[in-house]
Amino acid sequence: MSHLLVVDDAAVDRKLVGGLLESQTHYQVEYASNGLDALEQIEAKLPLAVITDLQMPDMDGMQLVAQLREHYPTVPAILITGYGSEDIALQALLQGAADYVPKDTLAKELAHSVESVLQISDRERPQTRLSHCLQYEELRYEIENDVSLVGPLVSKLQQSTVEFGIVDQHGSIRLGKAIAEAIRNAIYHGNLEISSSHLDHPDEAAAVRREEAPYTHRRVHVRANLAPDQARFMIRDEGNGFDLGQLPDVQLDPSRLTQAEKRGLVLIHTFVDEVIFNESGNEVTLVVNSPAYV
Repeated sequence: MSHLLVVDDAAVDRKLVGGLLESQTHYQVEYASNGLDALEQIEAKLPLAVITDLQMPDMDGMQLVAQLREHYPTVPAILITGYGSEDIALQALLQGAADYVPKDTLAKELAHSVESVLQISDRERPQTRLSHCLQYEELRYEIENDVSLVGPLVSKLQQSTVEFGIVDQHGSIRLGKAIAEAIRNAIYHGNLEISSSHLDHPDEAAAVRREEAPYTHRRVHVRANLAPDQARFMIRDEGNGFDLGQLPDVQLDPSRLTQAEKRGLVLIHTFVDEVIFNESGNEVTLVVNSPAYV
């Protein structure tokens, strides 16, 4: 199982998306012309991820996302759509999509989105009988400003949350995306103070800042408190924080999906039940409630 499935009713767009993925990732790409065609292919051979357009005949991207969540919860869906469909995209995210990439930023963002989602969608996490006996767990990490540590850390937090039964495999992908976004924000924007103007090449700016004082001494602190009814993830950086009054209300604002620097916040708010910032603006708490206790 090593291929990506691109779903789009327009042959030109299918080939464009597939070409970008084949040139920028190491995955094989296969194609479907609509949601029904995609489901037939998925039933025959499970893909690593589905990259789908939203507006298609017979079965659109929204309906495909719902089918994936119900029947193939370990297969993440990444949405692609044009300008003006942000409301639909937000609804699809609420219904189960793992990420969203506007068509006008595909060349810059699609491969990164796919790699990011796949990094946190590990399917080999069997839930044992012993895991049902868990009552409480607290995890604490202190990491350097190294984004290569984000994936392994998120994987551990996902595994613990699944073991408590707070999320299923599908929910763990979305939760992992939210935690990863929060940790990256703490590294790039908090500790390294990289501005939005450098978001096109954040790793280049980060490589320089990591060697400079005071940035080189700063760390990201991650704490997780897990119980059968709820999981709380606290991510704190050692930067200067920010004025909470300047924080945009992104939770239900579809227009933010077209802004790369705001889309991460939209995904965080969409994928967890509650987002809490401390007064200094250098710590965020993500809260996920177990459906069994709601």
